[in-house]
Amino acid sequence: MIRAPGYLDGLNIRLTPLTDPDYRPFSRRLAWLAADADGNPVGSAFLRLNSRPTQAHLAELELNVHPAERRRGIGSRLLDAVVGAAREHDVRTLLADVRVDSPGDHFLHHHGFAIGLSLVFARHRLADVVLDSVVGPEGYRLESWVGVVPDELAQTFTDARAGMDDAPQGDIAYGEDVWDVERTRNAAQVIEQRGEVLCTVAAVHEASGAIAGFTELVVPGDGKGDAQHYGTAVLPAHRRRGLALWMKSEQIRQTRQRFPDLDGLLTDTVDTNAPMQRVNAHLGYQPTHRLNRRTLDLQQPS
Repeated sequence: MIRAPGYLDGLNIRLTPLTDPDYRPFSRRLAWLAADADGNPVGSAFLRLNSRPTQAHLAELELNVHPAERRRGIGSRLLDAVVGAAREHDVRTLLADVRVDSPGDHFLHHHGFAIGLSLVFARHRLADVVLDSVVGPEGYRLESWVGVVPDELAQTFTDARAGMDDAPQGDIAYGEDVWDVERTRNAAQVIEQRGEVLCTVAAVHEASGAIAGFTELVVPGDGKGDAQHYGTAVLPAHRRRGLALWMKSEQIRQTRQRFPDLDGLLTDTVDTNAPMQRVNAHLGYQPTHRLNRRTLDLQQPS
């Protein structure tokens, strides 16, 4: 059960559940604030619940405690509130991303979170890397668009998302991730509503007219700072032809032209996904840090 607002035992700290306005079409967040006797925030916790039936067993945790207030039990009490709420909503697995060997990593390990997978983060500095021309395989052409996918490509683009179904997932059972055209369009519209720009490059198999693979990049609305890769996938029947390298190279070329003030491109890859790491290294991406995606099995007795 979630504790009612009140002072933590032995601490002059008040823990209060909040209403979080960050509502999304397929998820919502619960929030808690920890504050001292003067009302100053000292910590917070968020639980993102997934409303898709195939993934409702998963929820995401975000927990922060001010560095000066750590090691006083505040984080543990916030975590208690999150775990209680997760169980009330029939969540079976709690997920949390933390830097490897960080205080948060050690905190979660202490509280029974296992490592579900590890992610390697990398950055491409647009000003520093000059790419050689990449030639694509015969029988394919590249298509690109900004924002929502064109109507004539909407269904085949949605079908191509199956190329991510067998991506490495470590020890995490994510469940089936079902896409339809409505969800595909909605995902692009949400990015646009945030004021960001979604750029997509896709490889089309000319004989069938179907999209064989794609790569997505989200650019800040002002065209400055760093852009974030959202997904790159190639359907199994079209792999080992160099499509990922070709698509990402073209995306970098287009990004330089469209956004001359952009500094870099960010990406993350599961540490066991060696093929994609090789593609990124070839394109000049340099590793920056690693995260552990830790998991807590809520089906086990507390």
